[in-house]
Amino acid sequence: MQQVGFGTWNWVAVIVYLVLMLLVGAYFTKRASQNTDSFFTASGRLPSWAVGFSIYATTLSAITFMSTPEKAFLTDWSYIAGNIAIVAIIPLLIYFYVPFFKKLKVTSAYEYLEARFRPSVRVIGSLLFVLFHLGRVAIVIYLPTLAITAVSDLNPYVVASLVGILCILYTFLGGFEGVVWSDFIQGIILLGGAAAIIILGIIHIKGGMGTVVTDALDHKKLISADNWKFNTAAAAIPIIFLGNIFNNLHQYTASQDVVQRYQASESMSETKKSLWMNGVLALISAPLFYGMGTMLYSFYTHESALPEGFNTSSIVPYLILTEMPPFIAGLLIATIFAAAQSTISSSLNSISACLSVDIKHRIFGKGKEKDEVTFARWMIILSGLFGFGMSIYLIASDSNDLWDLFLLITGLVGVPLAGVFAVGIFTKRTNTLGVICGLALGIIFAYIFNGIGGGNSPFFVSIISFLVAFIFSYLIRIVIPDKKKDIVGLTIFDIKEKSNYVSKIHVKK
Repeated sequence: MQQVGFGTWNWVAVIVYLVLMLLVGAYFTKRASQNTDSFFTASGRLPSWAVGFSIYATTLSAITFMSTPEKAFLTDWSYIAGNIAIVAIIPLLIYFYVPFFKKLKVTSAYEYLEARFRPSVRVIGSLLFVLFHLGRVAIVIYLPTLAITAVSDLNPYVVASLVGILCILYTFLGGFEGVVWSDFIQGIILLGGAAAIIILGIIHIKGGMGTVVTDALDHKKLISADNWKFNTAAAAIPIIFLGNIFNNLHQYTASQDVVQRYQASESMSETKKSLWMNGVLALISAPLFYGMGTMLYSFYTHESALPEGFNTSSIVPYLILTEMPPFIAGLLIATIFAAAQSTISSSLNSISACLSVDIKHRIFGKGKEKDEVTFARWMIILSGLFGFGMSIYLIASDSNDLWDLFLLITGLVGVPLAGVFAVGIFTKRTNTLGVICGLALGIIFAYIFNGIGGGNSPFFVSIISFLVAFIFSYLIRIVIPDKKKDIVGLTIFDIKEKSNYVSKIHVKK
């Protein structure tokens, strides 16, 4: 396939965006350097609406921005059930999960695991998060690089460097506050970019919106009765919805990048507002991203044709570079960069928080605040370069099928960890050995079920891995008792009590 030249004006647009991100990081450098509380949680001084945008931008990556329209282009809107699942779990988060994180005033999500169980569970949870997000950083750098360079004359290593290295720099400079405000800007860019692509695409289609709607109805590109059939598990709405319930429980209860944001607002009421803001944005963005795919279907049915053997993973940047005017196309390509960088920056700051708070502070002791901030920044540099190096490997090896791979890894590693958090919060009869065994069995069962019959739906794997981790964590306690531990104030049975928990977590000085 002949590649499209990128052009000077498109470069100007991309550079303007990248410089803006660096300026945001530089602006918050001084505040971020005050202490670790400021570097990791902005000392709770951020408004709820900004935090809500940050949660949204963190969970919406380049994977979503490009793969969602591709899914709608190739199939239909069945995966929109995942967006509905986000809103469905918000009451559960507000009433049963977030109060514990706020009560303990955790910097790391895994501090709860130590309070509820033992330090070993905290360390295991934290290290699993770090390993998962190192891989996530690599994938999120690689995806936009693959998509953009497949249809343009850009060097893939240059694109990966622009996405990864510059993101490492502004995360290094601005700390958590810089990450949140850059997330806010990137969230606006994402929504605006998606809307612009739809509008500009419809303008190019003869018959406009009427043609798009007609095509969608005639060719079952929205939701149809077939989406409810379980014999096509990958597209069955009930499986997608339930699988995303458990995937989102992982993201919003057991993943440091989101839990860290619960401490960014000063009160529980502000944190509630930020979660609802995120839910509203998830609902708003759903028709935008799926609508983009439906528009693409009409456009390439009536107005143009994709090259023979075209890889549809690159369909969004291909439309941008071949149909949009210069500079506008560059701004829309910058939207893909924004989708990637909002996720990468959150992952890097959160990895740094885990390595600092869960490993260094807890095991080796905490030093002077300025020294700890320096250590945290070094962790961002090292983890960022490691993820960037992995992305370069992916580029060199020309890896494919990363969307399903990402969902699979979430089911194998992340979702069982969410089961551990749930069994700790919703039951009293579990212990350290039980949750470690439950976590291991959840990962093993997920791997086994993924291999049966050539591979099940990643959403089905998520359901199985969560339930296995939860059930076995509970049952093993019955078979193998453990020393009693004071868990007053750490389960839902006394969640309304505000003064019955005093943190017993000790940090070496």
